[in-house]
Amino acid sequence: MRHKRILVIDDEKDFTKMIKTSLETRGEYKVRTQNIPSRAIDTIRTFKPDLILLDIMMPGGINGDEIARRIKDDEEIKDIPIVFLTAMLTEKEVAERDSIIGGYPFIAKPVKIEELIDYIEKTLTKEKEA
Repeated sequence: MRHKRILVIDDEKDFTKMIKTSLETRGEYKVRTQNIPSRAIDTIRTFKPDLILLDIMMPGGINGDEIARRIKDDEEIKDIPIVFLTAMLTEKEVAERDSIIGGYPFIAKPVKIEELIDYIEKTLTKEKEA
């Protein structure tokens, strides 16, 4: 069985560690984390994820919107699905926006791991069907 490759890009190391541990414990996922936004594109190219979980708000001049734009402008990686993670919106606001922001699906933080796994699976299934 091929593990689904998930890349988590978020400046919060404790958060990415928790997501990595929670997903890899299930035995279906290989997870890499990147906590430095300026290294995101290089990590995507080397890891070749099936899905990217991307924080919107990060320090250092490169936020999630900018990383998403760079991904979509890059022929090699443009088709990798992105799911934004954000603490800027509540679960209620997420529901009101039908879980889409800037054309991308998103999940409100804090996220429950079961909800995250469900979202990952739905997104990857949708990509296979497309």
